[in-house]
Amino acid sequence: MNNYARFLIVAPTVASLLALMVPRAPAAERIASNDNRVSAGVLRNGVLTVRLDARAGDWHPDRETDPGLTVHAFGETGKPLQVPGPLIRVRAGTVVHTVVRNSLGAHSLIVHGLRATGTATGGLDTLHIRAGETRAVRFTANVPGTYYYWGTTTGATDHNRPGLDSQLSGVIVVDDAHAPRVPRDRIFVIGLWTTQVRGGVVARDDLLRFVMNGRAWPNTERLTYTTGDSVRFRIVNTSSAPHPMHLHGFYFNIDARGNGRVDEAFNRARTPRLVVTDRVPPGGTLALTWVPERSGNWLFHCHDNFHILANRPLDGSPPQPPVTQHVTNHAMDMMGGLVLGIEIQARRGTPVATEPRTRRALRLVVRNDTGGTADEPSFGYELQDPTAPNGSTQPLLPGPTLVLTRNEAVAITVVNEIPEPTAVHWHGIELDSYYDGVAGFAGRRGRIAPAIAPNDSFVARFTPPRAGTFIYHPHADELRQQQGGLSGAIVVLEPGQIFNPDNDIVLLISTPRRGVDGTTVLLNGTNAPVTREWRVGQRYRLRFVDIHTARPSMTARMLRDSTVLSWRAIAKDGMDLPADQATTQPAQQLMGNGETYDFVFTPAAPGNIRLIVSAQTGQVLVSMPVVVR
Repeated sequence: MNNYARFLIVAPTVASLLALMVPRAPAAERIASNDNRVSAGVLRNGVLTVRLDARAGDWHPDRETDPGLTVHAFGETGKPLQVPGPLIRVRAGTVVHTVVRNSLGAHSLIVHGLRATGTATGGLDTLHIRAGETRAVRFTANVPGTYYYWGTTTGATDHNRPGLDSQLSGVIVVDDAHAPRVPRDRIFVIGLWTTQVRGGVVARDDLLRFVMNGRAWPNTERLTYTTGDSVRFRIVNTSSAPHPMHLHGFYFNIDARGNGRVDEAFNRARTPRLVVTDRVPPGGTLALTWVPERSGNWLFHCHDNFHILANRPLDGSPPQPPVTQHVTNHAMDMMGGLVLGIEIQARRGTPVATEPRTRRALRLVVRNDTGGTADEPSFGYELQDPTAPNGSTQPLLPGPTLVLTRNEAVAITVVNEIPEPTAVHWHGIELDSYYDGVAGFAGRRGRIAPAIAPNDSFVARFTPPRAGTFIYHPHADELRQQQGGLSGAIVVLEPGQIFNPDNDIVLLISTPRRGVDGTTVLLNGTNAPVTREWRVGQRYRLRFVDIHTARPSMTARMLRDSTVLSWRAIAKDGMDLPADQATTQPAQQLMGNGETYDFVFTPAAPGNIRLIVSAQTGQVLVSMPVVVR
């Protein structure tokens, strides 16, 4: 385990982890995975009656034949326990009568969230139920949106509920009273089982499970749609960690965000909010819509690399070190946790796209850099462009910025000169699935993209359809290779534009390779950026690219002394912002892994300013000084 992970937690021994695990009773009740498609309860005369029972059961987040865990879970009375708990879904104005029994042995139970929806305060918020007791609560589901209920036997006041209580959660959806039918959406609950309370900060060999609807990849549900479908997801984060959720190959529209008490819907017709990655905080909800235009296999996953690791087996045996792993399929064998696989089938009669005959040719060579070890490698990308013969030079950190042109076809030959397989994902680029870069998954039946073996190559072909700021990074053993130095920015320009790095500034936020504590964050490959010199009245475009492996909550600020300056937002994830969102605002932005933000900053007065990236605690992680003349 690298030093960065050691700083975040003190890694427990296998023995201590096993001691913390809760043994299962030999005949424990098996818990079912809930796909949140069927509402619980009985609806009569405008009142939905739901009878819930909280019990302990045997939960299998991996395959049913793999080791399981004893956890507390909700189920409808007389029916199997479920993870997540039974779905409560009604139209606005419906009265919900909920009866909850506590069958958790000697544990008292507190249930939150069974309350009138859409109000930040007021109304019953907690239901206290002694061991063996049954209590009822009645509320009106007033406001449409995505909400949830959750329980604790320890008195937890937030979602830091490790171990037994970690899966005591269920969703409440309130539909518009005038909707002609129940929307064809899918609801996914993010959960975390772990033996420690630490806010979702994890290390590679921890004993834990991040799950979606009770399952960890590759055992999460596979979704199938057809090109042109309207796809609707509701995401509910009941874990203690933030999750920047990323969709491969397409933009999705943010329809609503909430916190379990209130849900803010956005008017899509007036102002779309199109992104490829959106950060869902602990206790947060997200409603999104997207339309798949291209067939093939795609992923929807958390972009915190530690949250999509294939974690150690639940029997406590140690995981195999990545350096010694020789897997058959990188996507299936080396990813885990918060990942959904989606197959988009071509609609009948859809014409087959033709590829351009002429393409701009580039070579991206994956190389060893100096100073690495087998366990903690140093890797880097070298860009070879026939139109710029000088290429890049050592050191290979940060990765070179790929400057492309909108609607200009490109063929990028990725050459692998490191001693292990790799693959490159073109993050945010709309392209054919086969070139998306997810080794062992991308493509379609009969044509799945392979990992790039050592001394082999792969040609990625695509035509960027829009100008903006994007990312490239590995999608094979993502954590090891990305932290080893494999990541970079993509800048797509309008035809005829020339990239000028003096006033069009890429700010790549990444993870150190090794040998430093976890407080360190790199900005363009260094934790000590050189002082930049800017001019009063000059327009600077700042392209923030957050490709850190493990910090889904960092804030970028532009300061003069302690005063936050102003900038104008112009793009998110490579998508230009609508006029009402492209506003001048305080120069501070909360970012999650896998997000890009573009701002225009124009210095108004001479003097010393600085751009800082800080943690949620306010601790400065990296600072770039700027002298304005």
